[in-house]
Amino acid sequence: MKILSLIPYKVLPARAGGPRHITLQNKYMSRLVELICVTTKNNDPSCAEYPVMNILGTSPLRYINPLYFFTLRKIIRQERVTHLMLEHPYYGWLGILLKMFTGVKLITRSSNIEAIRWKSMGKWWWRILFAYEKLTHRKSDYNLFVQEDDRQFAITRFGLRPELCHVATYGIEMQGIPPAQECAEIKKQIKQQYNIAGDEHLLFFNSAFGYKPNDDAFLLLTEQVAPLLRQKQGFRYKIVVCGMNIPDSIARRSFPDIIIAGFVDDITRYYKAADVFLNPLIDGGGIKTKLVDSLVYNRNAVSTVNGAIGVDPLWCNGKLLIVANEDMAAFASAIVQATGITADTPPAFFDHFYGGNIARDAVKFLQTDYRNL
Repeated sequence: MKILSLIPYKVLPARAGGPRHITLQNKYMSRLVELICVTTKNNDPSCAEYPVMNILGTSPLRYINPLYFFTLRKIIRQERVTHLMLEHPYYGWLGILLKMFTGVKLITRSSNIEAIRWKSMGKWWWRILFAYEKLTHRKSDYNLFVQEDDRQFAITRFGLRPELCHVATYGIEMQGIPPAQECAEIKKQIKQQYNIAGDEHLLFFNSAFGYKPNDDAFLLLTEQVAPLLRQKQGFRYKIVVCGMNIPDSIARRSFPDIIIAGFVDDITRYYKAADVFLNPLIDGGGIKTKLVDSLVYNRNAVSTVNGAIGVDPLWCNGKLLIVANEDMAAFASAIVQATGITADTPPAFFDHFYGGNIARDAVKFLQTDYRNL
């Protein structure tokens, strides 16, 4: 088996959850089978353990450039590639053609159901994407999904055979919680940095701004959750907000009990320092990687139902509290409750999300010719 991973956007270096999902799975898969990556010119090959050919352009027209068929056909033949893996359905036309003319097995790896994600954001053309996404998956020999709800959706709505669909979820590299003493020291440092009193709970929100579901979550946090928390008698807190692309209208604004930290060099320090991670997302698809990361660092977390898709509370030893979408009164009450949770993230959580285990199972799935069974 030799896999060509086709990634049509920047993921190296991986600074956000989506790119980390892709690059980490490729990293662990490349330790089990041969894997090369073809991607755009703005990627840094030195960030990967596997060969990277950053030869695709960065113009939006790259998604419809017919010349890439000849470029990739040549690479597939020279490198003796057996499996072509697409990220999302956007290069479905190219993958289907390459399958027809080279005989490679086609894999489509989806971080979410793209059409439904765009539908949730009110895009009129989501039905066109739905039809194209359905075609891409139906023409694929193997389909990888980030969580079970997406897999079931594809089986029922795209009409896929269940044995051709596998869950390869967001992966992590840690296999256990960080030392408590280390987290306590980092919390002390961050509280001093932002003048947070010792008896104030450190609540943490992390998001990439400029994406509507994340922006909406921030508005819910500032306009509904924070005012409700201020009504909780005796509950003292500060909310620290980190993230990329925070607009000036937010960065320069003063919010009561909210600290806009913006983009930080080492986000893991903030996870380790937090008392509670906040995840009030009500739109958008796929697994919310930030929620997984918070539990990896042994933080308690409060999430909406939508924000917790793909993370079963049974894996979390009581550290994840889930409330109904848009019920911010319940969300605020759950935050207060979460500050009293003293349990640790259990080994079962790490077993489920460890990247090596995910890659091992995915490769086993890809090595079986289910279409001929």
